[in-house]
Amino acid sequence: MKVLLLADEEDKALWDFYKPGVLKDYDLIISCGDLHRSYLEFIVTMASCPLLYVRGNHDESLRKEPPEGCICIEDKVFDYKGLRILGLGGSMRYLPYRYDQYTEEDMKSRIKKVNREITLRNGFDVLVTHAPAAGHGDLTDLPHRGFECFNTLLMEQKPKYMFYGHVHATYSNRAFIRREKHESGTVLINAYKRYELEIGPDEYPAVGETGSFLYDLVMGIKEKRRKY
Repeated sequence: MKVLLLADEEDKALWDFYKPGVLKDYDLIISCGDLHRSYLEFIVTMASCPLLYVRGNHDESLRKEPPEGCICIEDKVFDYKGLRILGLGGSMRYLPYRYDQYTEEDMKSRIKKVNREITLRNGFDVLVTHAPAAGHGDLTDLPHRGFECFNTLLMEQKPKYMFYGHVHATYSNRAFIRREKHESGTVLINAYKRYELEIGPDEYPAVGETGSFLYDLVMGIKEKRRKY
């Protein structure tokens, strides 16, 4: 599965200087937040695959006007051809009364609320966030500090990947970390601007083979209906 990751800054090669066909080979596009609504709508219109997204700390407008044709995966486990994707957008709270900013306890509560979905699906394969995990590609200032509860979640569930944004490659106060391996074994990828990767079929369960009887039964029925 060929996946395109986006976050934080629009790539001019995919918008201002777009060339027909550059998006045709992707199977899935994932936005990790803080991208213009019109940019996401343009991308999904030109591509021939779904575009999933979480909101960043500057995406309050997307609550009122979600990007058309795109799929919000906030606080849910989204299944795409067997790939189980959990979305938890937003950043650490640094301003009062702002949407998509959370304290550590707020984010813990969000994870707790989605635990039922995680259990039903016997885990997840990809964690999509806006903010990093604490100590992994984050910064020391409060707005760009990562969440410690993400580390706990990764250690408990051990997904194959975590995609995030929020920390730009253009920041001068710390070396940019594009890709690293978490102590859980999860591969962490900062999706800033644009990043592509191939997720192999051996990195996630086939449809109906998660090990969760009820979920596999439901997905198996859906897959049969899709084929016939």
